[in-house]
Amino acid sequence: MIRIRGFTCFFLLLSFVISRTCYAQEAVTLEELKLHLEILQKKIAQLEKQQMASIDSVAKAKKDSQKSKPKPTDKLAKNTNSLKVYGTIRPTFGYIDENDTTQADIRDALSHAGFKATSEVDEGWSATLHGEWGIDLSNNGDFGKARQVYVALNSPVGTIGIGKQRPAQYLFIAEYVDIFDHGNSPFAYDPESIFFVDNLVTYNYKNNGYTWMAAAQFNGEAGDNYSDLVNLGLSYDNKGLHVAATYLTQGANDSNNSATIGDDETYAAAIAYDFDSGLYVALGYQDKEYQRINGEMDRDGHTLDASAAYWLAKEYRLKLGYFDFSDGFTNDQSRDFSGFNTTLEWIPKPWLRFHLEYLQRDFDYLDDFSSVSIGFRYDFSKQWQY
Repeated sequence: MIRIRGFTCFFLLLSFVISRTCYAQEAVTLEELKLHLEILQKKIAQLEKQQMASIDSVAKAKKDSQKSKPKPTDKLAKNTNSLKVYGTIRPTFGYIDENDTTQADIRDALSHAGFKATSEVDEGWSATLHGEWGIDLSNNGDFGKARQVYVALNSPVGTIGIGKQRPAQYLFIAEYVDIFDHGNSPFAYDPESIFFVDNLVTYNYKNNGYTWMAAAQFNGEAGDNYSDLVNLGLSYDNKGLHVAATYLTQGANDSNNSATIGDDETYAAAIAYDFDSGLYVALGYQDKEYQRINGEMDRDGHTLDASAAYWLAKEYRLKLGYFDFSDGFTNDQSRDFSGFNTTLEWIPKPWLRFHLEYLQRDFDYLDDFSSVSIGFRYDFSKQWQY
């Protein structure tokens, strides 16, 4: 900046002297030189001020341009391309008292394995492929019974999935009371309620804590002309709170699954809360109406599952449950029961659990059931971004 000022001053002064000499042909006095030098210095200062303003403007424009560009971390956060491979093995060993017979047996608490891939289609749009299969440790460790196999399209206006999937009835109601290390949990929900549904079309949309889900089963010639099952649900989740309500209607068939005998309608609600103190409580209830074609066998039933869990220490958690099931029959056809269970878990690692469980089910017309079991659970999960 100093070098520019010196050259500029010298050039302007030289021009002044030459012009005065060549054109005015007058003698240049010292006072005139001083006066014109002051004028030139003011002009130079004004030019420098304009130059600095121009430099600041360019710097500001460059800074604003850099702000508008996405940071590497932002780009990574928006990357929806991922692949997840997972598996969980859950053997149990128990002493079981059932049908007046006691026995020791190794059983399985729903071991399974699968993968889930999601790839971006366009900005805000992606596709998901999910496959999951059961592993039955109680029968030679057999692998292959499908739990979930579907493809879904995710968009800003919701997700549409086609294939074998979880319905709203499980995702909104049963999942929040299904906290036990047992293949029949939730115990009241389990006997007649749905967990996985094949030939299912689903739609769900999430906004501001609310989730709306609609599902319908289309089973071709094996079903009716419309759909075999319709399941609607709405839930609200905020921090540790979950509240949900669902409606389910599905066709009912005879014991040979060869003829339609009516419909089953289920109205359900659930509430759950996870307290900061380490206490978790959940309640799920279903009112089920068995509507039969002849009208003579109409009946009402229900399921009630209450679950609670509390961290006794960093690695130990106590779980308690109460359940009550009714199929609406009032005679020896009834499979009505109620009961409770309690479980103590030791969790030395997030992916490894050990548990000790006592379960008691008291039937109204059948023999009671009780068991004491120990179990292990090893979870594996690996996810890649690409």
